Amino acid sequence: MAFIVTNASGRPQILKREAFVEIRNGQIPTKHENFTHILNDLDDAVRAVEPGVSTGALSNAHGDWYEWMLAIASWNVSAKHPALNVAIQLPNKAMLQLSSLYIQSLSEKIDDLRRKVEESSTVQLISSNPDFIIIRRELADRLFGQITSYSQIDVADLDALNGFWSKLVGECAFEDIVGYLSVKSSLRPDRRLQISHEGSLMKALYVHLQTREWIINPPGLRYYAMSTRVGAPDRESLKTVATHSITTVASIPEPAVDEVYEVDTLEIANNAFKEILA
Repeated sequence: MAFIVTNASGRPQILKREAFVEIRNGQIPTKHENFTHILNDLDDAVRAVEPGVSTGALSNAHGDWYEWMLAIASWNVSAKHPALNVAIQLPNKAMLQLSSLYIQSLSEKIDDLRRKVEESSTVQLISSNPDFIIIRRELADRLFGQITSYSQIDVADLDALNGFWSKLVGECAFEDIVGYLSVKSSLRPDRRLQISHEGSLMKALYVHLQTREWIINPPGLRYYAMSTRVGAPDRESLKTVATHSITTVASIPEPAVDEVYEVDTLEIANNAFKEILA
């Protein structure tokens, strides 16, 4: 099979894109298909070819596979509803400094803040990148033209979905970034902390730009999370306050994470994206 190779250490390695496409014969999830079952089926198919694949490697693949299913779903929702905003996948911070998505004047203000933080103390402005950025439809139409639905998927399509972010670099005005979405195939305590930290920092940077630009009554930035299973402890933990909103009596405390969605089927994904992209 073409989706298993041997790495430099002599261990089996999953080619995640090829596995996702080949095992499912290019089929995207159907309306009532369960995402967790799809992930389990992908695991079984990989292990049938190479039993030596580690549980850690499969868990790592789950994150990408789940994210791709949601990326396809959100893209198709935006294609069918031209008034909705658009969610674009983001790479990790090693590939993209998030501030570079803004137009130069705004990007320079965030870079200036980051530099001053480092110069004036022993700390740094550090955060992982959210999994998706939500942009205004007007910007998406200008950069991507007409959005068309996927009925099947191949490796080139996944590469395209993974690479759309590059067209956003230097293009986003203040109001063009509507929000962000964090996606986890499963939630653990450390992942909950990461989501809350990301949401809090993204909102703090938004308020920093609002202040520097003297923008009165901005629409605000939304931050969402999705996972295949969300329990009561997860929701309770993700009610964390956005830190910047409790530093002055002039502001009303706001959440770091605005909404957490349990998304384990395409139908639920479609409904969730209709809400967050509105």
